Amino acid sequence: MSAKILELIDKRDNAEIIRDEIAAILLVESTNQQELATEADKDPELWKLRVFLERANPWDEFSGTTPDTTPIVNVWWDNSNDEEKTGNVVERQRPVGTFNVDCYGYGVSRETDDGHDSGDEGAALEAQRAARLVRNILMSAHYAYLNMRGVVARRWRASAQAFQPAIDSRPVAHVSAVRVAMRVEFNEFSPQHIPVPLALISVAVKRIDTGELLFTADYPQEVDS
Repeated sequence: MSAKILELIDKRDNAEIIRDEIAAILLVESTNQQELATEADKDPELWKLRVFLERANPWDEFSGTTPDTTPIVNVWWDNSNDEEKTGNVVERQRPVGTFNVDCYGYGVSRETDDGHDSGDEGAALEAQRAARLVRNILMSAHYAYLNMRGVVARRWRASAQAFQPAIDSRPVAHVSAVRVAMRVEFNEFSPQHIPVPLALISVAVKRIDTGELLFTADYPQEVDS
């Protein structure tokens, strides 16, 4: 059996590009929100996000004696399911993919004039604040197609779920998280057969005396490029 795909598959799937685009959108808009907050005489740190891709334990960034407590956002591709009725078996598939945006908050326990602020509560509130910012950015009308019109058909927030990060089934202290699941309907394309240009030679044979048509035949011929 010989190979039939004669061109190098040197591209990324759109699922990978969409994941990266979601992260880029969040980073750019978070930076812009900080600038707008400064202009409005508000604390820009409340609009700051640290954005990562495909991290297994992003909360490790909170470790250390003086950790950066800025909320962390980790964007990762979860799954894709092809819609058979809207694609075809030759060139284009139409997956519906789930891209998770996990928002991690870190809290510090401290004594206050009114008593005690719990680190766990602070972590939950920070994670929810980050998830709020993520939802508002990604569901903005500006990003209805995630900057990929023609590839992305639609996007929507499928769900939001709070969860507790854990190591070896033990919750990570003072870290809380919210998972924002973004559902994206998009196109994927696969390598195609490359046709060879043909010239068509047609032959007709007739009787000399009567002109009766005996047979006709067409002979496709490859054309030298």
